[in-house]
Amino acid sequence: MARFFYNLALLLLLPYVGLHLLLRSRRQPEYLRHVGERFGGYDIDPGQALIWLHAVSVGETRAAQPLVSALKARYPGHRILLTHMTPTGRQASVELFGDGVLRAYLPYDYPFAVRRFLAHFRPAVGVIMETELWPNLVQACKAQGIPLLLANARLSEKSARRYARFPNLTRRVLRDLAGIAAQTEQDAARLAALGAPEVAVLGNVKFDILPPPEQLARGEELRRRIGLRPVLLAASTREGEEALLFDALAKRPPGEALLVVVPRHPQRFDEVAALAVKAGFVVQRRSEDAQIAPQTQVLLGDSMGEMFAYYASCDVAFVGGSLLEYGSQNLIEACAAGRPVLIGRSTYNFAQAAGEALACGAARQVGSAEELMEAAAMLLRDNDARGRMGQAGKAFAARHRGATEKTLALISRAMR
Repeated sequence: MARFFYNLALLLLLPYVGLHLLLRSRRQPEYLRHVGERFGGYDIDPGQALIWLHAVSVGETRAAQPLVSALKARYPGHRILLTHMTPTGRQASVELFGDGVLRAYLPYDYPFAVRRFLAHFRPAVGVIMETELWPNLVQACKAQGIPLLLANARLSEKSARRYARFPNLTRRVLRDLAGIAAQTEQDAARLAALGAPEVAVLGNVKFDILPPPEQLARGEELRRRIGLRPVLLAASTREGEEALLFDALAKRPPGEALLVVVPRHPQRFDEVAALAVKAGFVVQRRSEDAQIAPQTQVLLGDSMGEMFAYYASCDVAFVGGSLLEYGSQNLIEACAAGRPVLIGRSTYNFAQAAGEALACGAARQVGSAEELMEAAAMLLRDNDARGRMGQAGKAFAARHRGATEKTLALISRAMR
């Protein structure tokens, strides 16, 4: 009955799907491209055996990077298919993998659409990165004998409560998966409480992402363009946070530091630039590809696929999504790059990683944008403190590596 009502709700929502895509396209025109794929229609020729990974958006796509490399090395006779739900996720896969993978949108969870998807690509195995459970997709994979795994799974208390509203449906979906690999013991416990029969704790593959040499070189070049000024990076900021940062920067500027702001979502680049100008700051854009003028106060990081370059060019990194209730973005990359990390109070998406980074001295927590500017100013004056935090971050990231190999072993067992 739960599945019946789920499919009934999908059917009732069908007339609104086109409207949803149209509204999203007002900010991101790419939402009107490849619309047929969202209903299981594809013109991609698989060509050979496939291993399929689903990475809903940018974060999951970047997390999949070490796993994609490992799969290509282990299974040279298979192609990798990456599916996404957002245009930014799809674009991230272009920048990370180029023509080395196939890419498409995963269809909406209509029975006819997921059957068309599976019939077209016929994957040897499927891997859903992090946590995105689609009942009809999971059931269709089981019916067709395609092992479907949930890998690098994380489940916050908030998400667990949402899934718990539909206990029978959630339990059935979890039991129909061929395997589940959680990031932490806490994630595993929440999945088990929802009905998952067996959950392996394999760690977080994001720790296996190393700063690419070409990104480090870009960061050095960007730093040369900035000059001798100290640099405070605000990475992956979310809506509402930039206004807080600009207000705090006007009240308590951290010395002569340049503030580099990299919004999480590219459709907000123009909006954030306008906010900075309205706040009275001299603004430049990374996309101008120019020398940073001495009078520039805010540099807008309006480029994709350069996060490690931004980390390499900064002195102190604030990780966005943590000043407001977004649960924080990924602080692991900043630690791996050896940069002192500042985070806000909202860290539920990376609760364990944030807690350990704070405990080992790789990160410091702030309660407001004003506290952030004060902490940044203090660190920018203290070379030794920055050095200690940077080394602690590198050691913290190194201690947790190895999840990719364990996940690869889980995939190999499922394929056998």
